[in-house]
Amino acid sequence: MHTFSAIAGVVLVVIILLDAFETVVLPRRVSRQHFRPSVRFYRNTWRAWARLAAHVSSPSRREAFLGYFGPLSLLALLGLWAAGLIFGFALLQFGTGEHLQLSGEPITFGRLLYHSGETFFTLGYGDITPISPASRLLAVLEAGMGFAFLGTVIGYLPTIYSAFSRREVEIARLDARAGSPPTAAELLRRFGSTQRQLALDQILRDWEHWAAEVLESHLSYPVLLFYRSQHNNQSWLGALTAILDASALIVARVENFSPEQAKITFAMARHAVVDLAQVVAARYSPLGTDRLPEEEFQRLRQALAEQGLKVRESPETAEKLAQLRSLYEPYVVAIARNLFITLPPWIHPQKMRDNWQGGPWDRLIQARGLGERQQAIDEHF
Repeated sequence: MHTFSAIAGVVLVVIILLDAFETVVLPRRVSRQHFRPSVRFYRNTWRAWARLAAHVSSPSRREAFLGYFGPLSLLALLGLWAAGLIFGFALLQFGTGEHLQLSGEPITFGRLLYHSGETFFTLGYGDITPISPASRLLAVLEAGMGFAFLGTVIGYLPTIYSAFSRREVEIARLDARAGSPPTAAELLRRFGSTQRQLALDQILRDWEHWAAEVLESHLSYPVLLFYRSQHNNQSWLGALTAILDASALIVARVENFSPEQAKITFAMARHAVVDLAQVVAARYSPLGTDRLPEEEFQRLRQALAEQGLKVRESPETAEKLAQLRSLYEPYVVAIARNLFITLPPWIHPQKMRDNWQGGPWDRLIQARGLGERQQAIDEHF
């Protein structure tokens, strides 16, 4: 029994330390996802959380409820690691060590579990004392591991929130560039004219960099995939999809418009969604809805034509666009299904206000006869 406890303790401690190292320290994706405790933890807890969210009827409240999962799951994972290490060292102490209790009571596994906890958190009450060389060595190792765990938490949380903040800055900037939620039609309508191609190329260049940074940070720290954006109509996946849509349309293509930067941005963004789809275990579904049916495509073409942007009317253009869409749409649809994220359309059915155009005092201002303010906002773009 003691030998079995010692072996089980060694296995448990090694598994948790390896999982924590691969999650926090190792800056690359690990291929054996199904055997990692943290991966199984996120997948199982997310399924349960998403089922609860499905019962929330209000979209805004449901989004707020889903927003709690990322931070809470991160804290729960750290607690799970700590509890696992405490339990593993208790098994090791039970299997290999000898201890003396000041009260003279017999040493049971429950008391060793308590001793392991106070050692891990370096409380050091001294009511249970290891007396054999093996038990003393284990106590020293566990105390040192407790310090390392605290340092990991102190360093890990700021890293997570720094990566989240960098991701959200570019999403917030997209509000005035492509609408809320962002769409390819709105981005091209505002910046797609020939005179403004340099501005659009710079936007696409920024999003090429953003996609690469999101790919790197979210592969290293998958919990960021569950962090929701500040506004209900914004998300990292929705923004990335809008950029992919716009890039695909330019490449497909828009007349008198150079597609070179769009090709590079499309390649980087597509790389990001393909790799991140594997992280969330997204599955391909051939029954996904068509995001751009023919009537919507014609409406999109007409809206762009009103801004001087002409999409070539030829079978080759339609075939090229369909081919480009097939490279990323199955992945973004699958990710959206897994994470309860609503994807933006290619073009809004009606004119939508950007997030920056709204405010808590709008009704009061209009009630005092200052309605011309809204007209000025509507004419801004």
